[in-house]
Amino acid sequence: MSDARFHLAFLVTDLDATRRFYCDVLGCAQGREAQRWIDFDVYGHQLSAHLIDGHLHDAHRTAVDGDGVPIPHFGLILEHTAWCELRDRLIAHAVVFELPPRVRFEGLAGEQWTMFVSDPSGNFLEFKSFRSSESIFARG
Repeated sequence: MSDARFHLAFLVTDLDATRRFYCDVLGCAQGREAQRWIDFDVYGHQLSAHLIDGHLHDAHRTAVDGDGVPIPHFGLILEHTAWCELRDRLIAHAVVFELPPRVRFEGLAGEQWTMFVSDPSGNFLEFKSFRSSESIFARG
């Protein structure tokens, strides 16, 4: 396994609401911050929320196994226990699911547990879990 860490910079419209969502709801640790950005430790990966003035773009939808998946989105692939713990945490915080927790591609290569939420700025996040790490890139 690699020691590589993923970094993603993304746009937000409210830093305080973003901090509350990523720290209080998702349980992420906060890293460095400045007047117009905040870093978050999301399961060891660095997300950098950058404040913009105005609104974010509208999401588009694409069909994936019967769901209208919002594009763009970002997220994480978690071990199944961690995925279940996060699902339960989101439910406890009364987070509204964009797409509720479910199994996608059931019985097929790439079978996965998935759920979508959005942050206070409207960024969509997907959290997935697979039976094994080999299933992540399984084909057909």
